[in-house]
This record gives sequence, C-alpha cells and structure tokens, in this order.
Amino acid sequence: MALVTQGYERMQFSVLGSGSRGNSVYIESGKTGILIDAGFSGKELAKRLSFIGRDLSDVKAICITHEHNDHLSGAGVLSRRCSIPLLANPATFTAAEKRLGKLYRSIEFETGDLIEFQDINIRSFRISHDTADPVGFVMSDDELSVGYCTDTGRVSHLMERRLKGCSGLILEFNHNLEMLKNGPYPLFLQQRVRSSQGHLSNEDGADFFKKVISDKVRVAVLAHLSETNNTPQLARAEAEKVLPESWDAELTVASQDKPTPLFSLSRT
Repeated sequence: MALVTQGYERMQFSVLGSGSRGNSVYIESGKTGILIDAGFSGKELAKRLSFIGRDLSDVKAICITHEHNDHLSGAGVLSRRCSIPLLANPATFTAAEKRLGKLYRSIEFETGDLIEFQDINIRSFRISHDTADPVGFVMSDDELSVGYCTDTGRVSHLMERRLKGCSGLILEFNHNLEMLKNGPYPLFLQQRVRSSQGHLSNEDGADFFKKVISDKVRVAVLAHLSETNNTPQLARAEAEKVLPESWDAELTVASQDKPTPLFSLSRT
C-alpha cells in the first residue's frame, strides 16, 4: 500500500532508503522535488518514489553529498535518461567522474554556497568523511527547512549552526559501540568506522541530536544505521534519552529496504 500524500505542500520529505547498500532522500516544496543522493538504481528509485506517491518526473535535481557508491550509483544514469541536473562541489565531481559518466547537466557549487533552485534553497556544509570534499545539506523555502547530515566521523560547531532550527532533521546513528567491537569487522575496519572520518556511533549521534533539537523540529529521522553493528531499537533508545520532556514531534528510524512516509512539515 502506497504511503501517499495528495497534492503539493510546503516542504515534505521522505528518506527513500538509508544504509551501506544505498542512500537517497526525496525533498519537495511547491512543485520542486530534489533528491539528496541517488545510491540505488533508477528502477529501484522509481519504485520507492511510487510508494510515496511520486515518480521520477517530480525530481528536478540531484544533490550529491560525496562520491561513495552507496550515495551515487544511480545518479549518472538518472541524469542522462531523465534529463535531471546533478549538483555537487568540484572535488566530488572530479572523484566521481568515471562512475557518473556523461551527465545531462552538471551544476558546481563551492562548499558553503547558497543555491536558489526553483522553489528550494540549497545550502551545503562541510562534514568529515574519507572522501574528497563531503557535505551535508540544508534544504529550505521561505519558512521551513530539512537538514541532512550523515557519513561524518565527527561533528563541528558549523554543523550545529546549520542544523539548529531546522523543521526536519535526518541524522546519522550508524553503530552501537559494543556491537562494532564484538562483531565480525576486522580491526582495521572498526578503526575506520570509529575514526574522525568514519561514522557517528549512537552515543555520538544522540549528543549531536541534543545540540540541534529546537522547538521548530517537527520530524527527526535516525539514518545510515549499520545492518551489522546496530539495530533500530538501540539507535532509538539512545535518541530518546536526549529528548526534552516537552517533545511532541515525530521520531522515526530510516530503513535500508523501504522508504519512510512522505512527512509534511507544513503548519496546520
């Protein structure tokens, strides 16, 4: 059964899938739909968009956070076949050039720039990951905003400033420290995950979440959970520890295999 929201509203979003096997988020305002990352095939993305009552024709642009395959594997094909422009910083375009292939259109931005794209303003900010120039994004219109920050091994004051005040938050809760330590990953891979250019643990994610919670938040999504070193229950439990008593917004955990509902951030 499709999780459909009829008509277009101000700022809606769905995490189409999140994890080491593929990542993509759909955000729209007015008649403009944007994907953050396209780490699934075009066929799979079309399937997941249909689940929330949208299709590829609604996607007007794809914004890429970094060049790892689980974030851009479908981006080049979608750009060519569906005439969708791709937005990324120069270092990411260079690092991903061979995998992306020829694009319908490429739009470069410098990290930190504000881009006005149809009904949505796009601002990138620097994160810390083992790639050329990784970024998070804040997507906004005149009133509402969605902040996206995954694939970072540490947090910064800049990240806090960018995400504080967002109406929707998508934050990384990648691993449980004990599961990582006692799991099947070899030591070098554990060290990579835990490094400053790796991924946030549940505890680190919760600490970051606490710093960016405000009374403007209406939906918060815990994302990029490791299927090997985490569970939705453990991630949610850590996040709930830092929620203020007055919290009345929605808290959910993104899945690798299916999209979240299309959340509306509009005031009622």
